[in-house]
Amino acid sequence: MNRIIAWLFLAYMGLSSALFFVVALILWACTAPFDKRLVWLHMFTSFWACLYLWTMPAWSVAARGREKIRKEATYVVVSNHQSALDILVAFRLFFPFKWVSKAEMFRVPFIGWNMYLNGYIRLLRGEKESSRQALTESEKALAKGCSVYFFPEGTRSKTGHLKPFKPGAFIVAHRMRVPILTIAINGTMKALPKASLNFHGSHPIRIEVIEEIPYADFAHLSIEETAEMVRQRIAAHVD
Repeated sequence: MNRIIAWLFLAYMGLSSALFFVVALILWACTAPFDKRLVWLHMFTSFWACLYLWTMPAWSVAARGREKIRKEATYVVVSNHQSALDILVAFRLFFPFKWVSKAEMFRVPFIGWNMYLNGYIRLLRGEKESSRQALTESEKALAKGCSVYFFPEGTRSKTGHLKPFKPGAFIVAHRMRVPILTIAINGTMKALPKASLNFHGSHPIRIEVIEEIPYADFAHLSIEETAEMVRQRIAAHVD
């Protein structure tokens, strides 16, 4: 039964994504000329993602601390990564940002094409030139006033315990002198474990905005020290 539920839900996502992509394409064409940061398109994408959370009763998502996000601020956003479900859950915050995402995601029909429309940032894992390009694109986005969202573990944790943080997000935060917004995600690993597309029953999920770390608080630290400081702060909020 769990496998049947999973396949039905995947079919629902696939079919509905075709419709939502058409709407996204129309919205992009109408708003891109004056909405240079593509905020309208990102907020529609957030609704699109959250619709799958809202229509799956087993995934009860609580979003906490959204009031800590300053609307006028530009952030390097950093969170832990437990599951592919984290991507949908992060959209639950409903604030504009650019993802740094593995290149394979951009090849997914409709969903990946919408990522291109949004100007999200592609990363080929393991390729140094792609990593440098992703950092450059992240800096350009921040310069335009767009926050950029990183999963600095690089890949999903199998245990839920935080893996060491890669330096990319923190290199960008230092170069651009912008605050780091820390976020903790809990419950997604049990709801959708790594390497699984099966249905795993009902699980509470929580995304929590922990705090904003001003640039002045880490300006004196090295990249490695900054990464470890942020990792420890997030770890304290991961169950």
